[in-house]
Amino acid sequence: MTSTSPAINYGHPDIATRRHHAVSAFLQSVQSLAPAEYSASPAQLQEIANALERLGLQRELFPHEHFPVSAERPAQVYRLAEDRNGQYALYVSAGLPGKAQPPHDHTTWAVIAGIAGTERNVFYQRERTGDPGQDRLYPARSIDVVAGRSVTLTPSDVHTIELVGKETGLHLHFYGLALERLTKRVAFDSREGGSYRTFAPPASIRHAAISPQALKAALHDGQEITVLDVRETGVFARGHLLFAASAPLWRLQVLIDRLVPRRDTRVVLVDADETLAHDAAAKLVRLGWRNVSVLTGGTEGWAAAGFELFSGTNVPSKAFGEAIEHQKHTPWISADDLHERVTRGDKLVVVDSRTAEEFADFSLPFAHSLPGAELVYRIQELAPDPDTLVVVNCAGRTRSIVGAQTLIDAGIPNRVVSLKDGTMAWLLAGHELAHGRDASLPTPGEASLAAARARAETVAARAGVRRISATELERFEAEAPLRTLYRFDVRTRQEYEAGHLPGWRWTPGGQLVQATDEYLATRGARVVLYDADGVRALTTAAWLAQLGTHEVFVHAPPANADVVTGPEPVRVLDLHSPASRLWPRQAAELLQAGRASVFDIERRAAFEKRHVAGARFAVPDRLAALVAELPADHMVILTSPDGVLAHSVAAELAARTGRDVRSLLGGTQGWASAGLPTAAGAAGVLTGEEDHWFSPYQHADVEARNAGFRQYLDWEVGLVAQLQREGETGFRLISKERA
Repeated sequence: MTSTSPAINYGHPDIATRRHHAVSAFLQSVQSLAPAEYSASPAQLQEIANALERLGLQRELFPHEHFPVSAERPAQVYRLAEDRNGQYALYVSAGLPGKAQPPHDHTTWAVIAGIAGTERNVFYQRERTGDPGQDRLYPARSIDVVAGRSVTLTPSDVHTIELVGKETGLHLHFYGLALERLTKRVAFDSREGGSYRTFAPPASIRHAAISPQALKAALHDGQEITVLDVRETGVFARGHLLFAASAPLWRLQVLIDRLVPRRDTRVVLVDADETLAHDAAAKLVRLGWRNVSVLTGGTEGWAAAGFELFSGTNVPSKAFGEAIEHQKHTPWISADDLHERVTRGDKLVVVDSRTAEEFADFSLPFAHSLPGAELVYRIQELAPDPDTLVVVNCAGRTRSIVGAQTLIDAGIPNRVVSLKDGTMAWLLAGHELAHGRDASLPTPGEASLAAARARAETVAARAGVRRISATELERFEAEAPLRTLYRFDVRTRQEYEAGHLPGWRWTPGGQLVQATDEYLATRGARVVLYDADGVRALTTAAWLAQLGTHEVFVHAPPANADVVTGPEPVRVLDLHSPASRLWPRQAAELLQAGRASVFDIERRAAFEKRHVAGARFAVPDRLAALVAELPADHMVILTSPDGVLAHSVAAELAARTGRDVRSLLGGTQGWASAGLPTAAGAAGVLTGEEDHWFSPYQHADVEARNAGFRQYLDWEVGLVAQLQREGETGFRLISKERA
């Protein structure tokens, strides 16, 4: 079987990954040596110091370009590691010669070891005076910390640091508690002592940097990598890296475990200009993802380096669709031609390859719902006569093209075309759509199922997809801490919820191809699809393999395999104490009394369809500023459609602002189920289109809608030229002749 899977290189990990492993080994060796906060004996601290010295001597793991300083930023602290509860915090302190700190203590134990440069530590004896606000300091000893040397500090030690000599300094600082939690540290006005004051943590704690040039190379070095853009999705959609996945800062706790399941994955965080990425990095480090870097200068730096930015959402998949049509010359039919054929009663069948939910929202009046992964599986029931023309449509272009090419590559006997520009073209031609139509699917008969299996098997083999046994799957699962593993069930929602393999995620196969970046954020990962029928998993896997950025497999478990029922569970990770939840009627009483305000925070589109009466909509990262305008004793209630995101954000907002923030139990669904009043419409939207990429279908004005359609279609067709400027994409289409 010919394989087109990407070559994965694990023999020579990149510097960031090697540093991460070295830091992890250090932490594992020392965490048992000393309690995290206060108590640590001199002997324990010395053992930690010895280990930290050894880490610092691995100078190749700490290149200056990963921890930059400049004339504008002559001193900077970089976070390497920190426990979820703020303990065992490890930093790189970087500075230009002359960087200095006045006499200060730490209120926790600390260890400092050298990497590069000379950090002079002067320790002082502190003596009380008759004035409680004045202490005297006397120099006691001085130690120059260089590579291979260290100092240890108890919670009460007072010292100064100064970078002496001409070399830029890099030093490891290891604390029992994170800097943000050291709120009672004091600093003195002079080295002789005198008055002293508590002082705040550094205003900016950053994370290892990666330049645009280094990231561009890393995307194609054959090792696993994840690029996450932490701006809200609507902002992300205005311009982002091709292979970045949208993972907004305030939504990370809900998204990260599914997007990036392996904690050791090399992760690069991106925003516009580094204003959000370091906050996101701090969150990920505390949650356990510590192999984290931040793109220098964000997307602005990427563009300044001459690299391409892409607008829109699900761009890799949409660009892939355009590449398919461009390279394989997928045939199409115009909206006018289709209308004429339908009017005169030609022998044809139109299948809509979007999801059942999208089909029910609107569809061509005569189309059948047949989502992408279902096409090969069920098409023969709708078009048993090989003389029947099969037309595949979607709302725009991608799923029309991919769907049509799926059937063509599978070798069905019918002539197959895509509807050029989908339902957008249909509306632009002045025709009408239907709404609320039934999206039930035909069940394949034995003969058609056998034919579909043969077709799917052939295409999957040509794409390099391989079946794996239960033993191989067990090996993949055992290796998951070292190599990312995604497992997906691509059947319908109803089939999945009726019984699925434990731990396997659900997504309809067409969406896994259409919106790959929403599910498979880690490039170079293993992907295993559950093969229940010999068709849908293979069909989906064939396209994923041709995308070229993952190793793709299918697995067919025995018929009597243990299964679980119900929807896919969502694991939410939080760093803060949970917020209190309010029953809907409790919240209603508070709102009625004017003692609370309610904000809906998940998606503007969902808010406009239905929301708690009187609620306002805001994206989470704007909430702190909005609630600051409310009276101090006013309760803040957050809601989202199911309450999951609202509960997570409420905890973080309360921790950041000190406000009384609660979440609505069951979210807006719970509110409506309690018979409480809801509303619809855009009144109350405070943050525009920051949370989503505005669809031209949402325009009420026909002229504005049609202009939006034309702009969107021009953008999508233009992706081919953008791909050429981007360079290597990894796309590996099987040849037309072999399909």
